[in-house]
Amino acid sequence: MNGNRFGRLFQLTTYGESHGPGMGVVVSGVPAGLELTEEDIQRDLDRRKPGQSQITTSRDEPDSVSIRSGVQDGYTTGTPVGLTIENKDARSRKYEPFVTAPRPSHGDFTYSAKFGTRNWGGGGRSSARETVNWVAAGAIAKKILATEGIELKAHVSRIGDVEAPPVSFEEMQAHAEENEVRCADPETAAEMRDLIEDYQRRGDSIGGTVSFEVRGVPRGLGAPRFEAVEARLGQAMMAVPATTAFEFGLGTEAAGVSGSERNDDWTFDEDGDPVPVENDHGGMQGGITTGMPIYGEVTLHAPTSIPKEQQTVDWETGEERTIQVTGRHDPVLPPRAVPVVEAMLANTITDFMLLAGRINPDRLDSRPGEYDTDYHPSNPRRDE
Repeated sequence: MNGNRFGRLFQLTTYGESHGPGMGVVVSGVPAGLELTEEDIQRDLDRRKPGQSQITTSRDEPDSVSIRSGVQDGYTTGTPVGLTIENKDARSRKYEPFVTAPRPSHGDFTYSAKFGTRNWGGGGRSSARETVNWVAAGAIAKKILATEGIELKAHVSRIGDVEAPPVSFEEMQAHAEENEVRCADPETAAEMRDLIEDYQRRGDSIGGTVSFEVRGVPRGLGAPRFEAVEARLGQAMMAVPATTAFEFGLGTEAAGVSGSERNDDWTFDEDGDPVPVENDHGGMQGGITTGMPIYGEVTLHAPTSIPKEQQTVDWETGEERTIQVTGRHDPVLPPRAVPVVEAMLANTITDFMLLAGRINPDRLDSRPGEYDTDYHPSNPRRDE
């Protein structure tokens, strides 16, 4: 099975199934000299983990991360950082009815058709549980970007037909984590919560949208065509489970906007450098960053695991069947998708920063050849 690796220089390779012994990721390309602890990573894992509220799955996973390699005395060493997260609360029996009777709109049949077999417990490798690895890697990427003054944030901007008004980057930072929905507008968050609970009571689910913004990205990242920043971001965001659309800048609204309205005029900033007057392009022109904020949104469909009766077929018995997907599932995905979207943003931008040489791929202190550093280990027997 291919497709388990993401990135060029900042590269993550993941493994694990939903109900297997555990999950894991190897993060290559982390420069030496980054202060890193398990607590740094755990903070974002706690935002993604199940069982946070009544509008998330009740699966009880602590998602505790262990650093297995790449860190010495609290600093990264430049070698691959290995992370593991054990599965503690897997219950596979509820998935036994679907071993040869694929659940509607899941990866059950396509995985079996491709490989001739599959790990069926909890959806196996196709489960969104695998994104725990992405978030763990993204926590490292965020720390790297912070050394360059780059910040990012996401929030839930829409659930069903309930849509939040536009909010600023500062409002996202201040308010997105104050409610279970992770919407930065408190009044809209309450409406969203009511709507989610209504679908939950009916044994159904609902989709929504996560909006994001990145501040401090320098101009000049990316390359035309296949290495365009928006192209790589599109790949990252479309990989997030349940994503049906990725937009940046004006997004689909651009279809109804004239060229003269969308085109960004140029002016000079306080340093005398050319800058766009507006930012309808979402911080990217010609596939390359302009230095303006990167912003966009990711739309996710309703969760496919719902207790309502649905139709399937059992290829082992040759019968059509009516099924109910019981178990512990999210009635909506965007609240827990917020840290996943942020992680893939961070992973992608970090990769571009390394590729462009804006961050030294070897070490963060930019002192090539220097060996006597503050973060180099000392001889443990020196004081004996």
